[in-house]
Amino acid sequence: MNPVPSSPDPERRPAAGQAAGRGRRNAVPALSVGCLDDVRPGSLLVAMPSLTDPTFAGAVVYVLDHSGTGTIGVVLGRPSEVRIGDVLPGWSELAVEPGVFHVGGPCETDTALCLATRAGDGPLDPDSGLRPVAGRVHLVDLDGDPELLDGEIEGLRVFAGYAGWSAGQLAGELAEGAWACVTGDPADVLAAADGPQLWRSVLRRQSGRLAVLSTAPADPSAN
Repeated sequence: MNPVPSSPDPERRPAAGQAAGRGRRNAVPALSVGCLDDVRPGSLLVAMPSLTDPTFAGAVVYVLDHSGTGTIGVVLGRPSEVRIGDVLPGWSELAVEPGVFHVGGPCETDTALCLATRAGDGPLDPDSGLRPVAGRVHLVDLDGDPELLDGEIEGLRVFAGYAGWSAGQLAGELAEGAWACVTGDPADVLAAADGPQLWRSVLRRQSGRLAVLSTAPADPSAN
């Protein structure tokens, strides 16, 4: 890490029309939001409309690490005003647009985490400064030489701060329905979409009622 400047309730269907004196209610499938066993590096934690904490309302969090001691991830789609080139000269040429720090979360906001997607899948040079997270997504050592990554990665994004949960904390929030855990895509990390657009895009990829939620406001407090 490197120092840097700083729905409501479920759908209800009407009872089916009566036939032969008997009524029948259509079953509404439960909203599937996943569980703690689904959380792993590369998965996404998507804030549900019931989560109104302004820090995470409408957030999509890319999970970097998950173990018995806790969970760490970065919030996607929240660009700041700080240019990468002003703080980390040499890295801005490898960064995707906009070439700014993204707000990764409320923890240790004076540190930087860098994520990149590899351009190929061949053997990784041990001196490349890349550490695998999930699939083509890697953490980048910002103390390394950016020239070693020229042609090796598709692009990178730098995050100021991160989101963290202590042991048992995320399990409680998932049980309360504050988050949905879904499969991530490497493209999510470098997506040009801002937070609300990314939130809707990720939910549209899902099935059932999670996909329906994509039409709701990402942050209910802004409605």
